[in-house]
Amino acid sequence: MASTQLTGVHSLRPVRVDAGSGSGAPLILPKAAAASTFPLLLRRAATVLTVLGLAMIPWLVFLHTGLPATAQASHWAWTWTGLDSFEALGLLATGLLLRRGDCRACLTSAATSALLLVDAWFDTMTAAPGPDFELAVLMAVFAELPLAVACAVLATRTIPRPAR
Repeated sequence: MASTQLTGVHSLRPVRVDAGSGSGAPLILPKAAAASTFPLLLRRAATVLTVLGLAMIPWLVFLHTGLPATAQASHWAWTWTGLDSFEALGLLATGLLLRRGDCRACLTSAATSALLLVDAWFDTMTAAPGPDFELAVLMAVFAELPLAVACAVLATRTIPRPAR
């Protein structure tokens, strides 16, 4: 399977659609979008996701005001080992896909960037005061956040662009 092109019922070759984008940025939709219900599904998905995002605001307030300040986790070591394993897997997959020139590297790079941001956040927020917190901040500033930015930049630079 050397080819990374997707096949199926609809052609998934992206085309540029400028009309009605509002922001002036071109929209990228599948070629079959004009003759199918795909744009309707996209609009519905956009509405549902927007509503769900807004609906989470009261939940966030509830969590922030209702959760205890501290908690004990039964699987603390497995939690951190698992998160760092996913980061390692993301870095490895991105490197291997890049080496092969595979356009899917943008996906693994974006996911790895998000994982690294989560790691930096939880490391600093769960660290005990003193040397543990200082080490968490140093790791975030000099390792996790720069690597997350590098992965995010890599993801945006390796997104396949439509032919012009």
